[in-house]
Amino acid sequence: MAGPQAEPDAGYGPVRFGPGLPGDGLAVPPEAAAALAGAAAEGRAEPLGGGPALLDAVRGFAARRGLTAGPDRLVAAPGAPALLLALTAAVGGEVLLPRPCCAWWAPGARLLGRAVYPVPTPVECGGVPDPYALLETVRRVRAEGGDPRLLVLSVADDPTATVPPPEVLHETVEAAAGAGLHIVSDETLRDTRHPAAAPGPATGGKPRPTVAVSPAEMVPDQVTVLSDLSGALLPPGWPAAFAVLPPTADGHRLRGRVLDALTALGGRIGAPVAAAAAYALAEPPAVTGRVAATARLHGTLAAAAYRLLRRAGVLLLPPQAGRHLYADLGPLRPALAARGIGDAQDLEDHLGARLGMPAPGGHRFGDHLSELRVRLPTWPLAGATEEQRGATLTAPDPLELPPVRAALSMFAAVFDDLGAAR
Repeated sequence: MAGPQAEPDAGYGPVRFGPGLPGDGLAVPPEAAAALAGAAAEGRAEPLGGGPALLDAVRGFAARRGLTAGPDRLVAAPGAPALLLALTAAVGGEVLLPRPCCAWWAPGARLLGRAVYPVPTPVECGGVPDPYALLETVRRVRAEGGDPRLLVLSVADDPTATVPPPEVLHETVEAAAGAGLHIVSDETLRDTRHPAAAPGPATGGKPRPTVAVSPAEMVPDQVTVLSDLSGALLPPGWPAAFAVLPPTADGHRLRGRVLDALTALGGRIGAPVAAAAAYALAEPPAVTGRVAATARLHGTLAAAAYRLLRRAGVLLLPPQAGRHLYADLGPLRPALAARGIGDAQDLEDHLGARLGMPAPGGHRFGDHLSELRVRLPTWPLAGATEEQRGATLTAPDPLELPPVRAALSMFAAVFDDLGAAR
């Protein structure tokens, strides 16, 4: 069993760089901008945990996804990292995470002095730990005197861009619940699911529909749902997130402790951002149309990039959600070594320079530095300018647009060159 995940070597590269979610590369929708501007004169912050209008919008948003909750089970905060930090402080104990996982999950636990235990993911997806590896990790940690209490997982994953199959998620959730763990289900990317997954060997060469199921539908008494609105609804510069806590007395007490932690953090949402969040969470047609069009666009771009990467000999799971891919260049190791690329930091530096786009290495997401993995965003493939990228939203076939063809051609040339010496 792996021990607690260590801090990266502070002498090797910019290790404090924690990549956030890849953006969509698109302009802020005018309706969202108008909602923010309409409250721009409000200099106040929302009440701690969110005001009535914002929490009512959260309630409706959650209800449309099968989660019934009153205000006494809801918390809003300025971004998911602050809210997860508050939840980690409130739950107590040590933390288990799938490997790889979101770059911002582990730092909050470390800031609190909590041990973090990475658990391998199943072969078919990311976002959740393998249930058997999870139980073995819990057993060994407890046998060594540890106190694991919290598992964080994702129903639509950063960095792997996969959606755990319902049966895999159910096995993991059952194992975690049986081990007495509290589960935080990060559902930030749930509404970025692609209309169909990219084809691959696991799908018999055919597209596979993606279905997101929440652990809160399985064991509601042990699950807190967490979602950052930057996933699909708001720009990342307008920080807003919410949590839906369990419908129990323990859940009510947990909410109180979370509010205590947010008080210490000064974790209140500004009134203008709250107004934009409430507008987006109400999901008027302009919002749902934009969310669907964006998911469709990035699904198309991700599928095209997937095919080009596989042609070059790169390993990766078919992308099913988000605005990125997670590529394993291990099969190209000899060719990369000849170019002086020996680990994920070298690969990050090389691809970032050649592609002209962010390419954070897998070590940013908990994978070992020696593994040649990177997360690649899809938004640069939509064009070089915001205007070009905006045109892809309404194009019948974005892949036929000249800026997209040029971006994909350059992308393919870089990886074909790396794979040529295999």
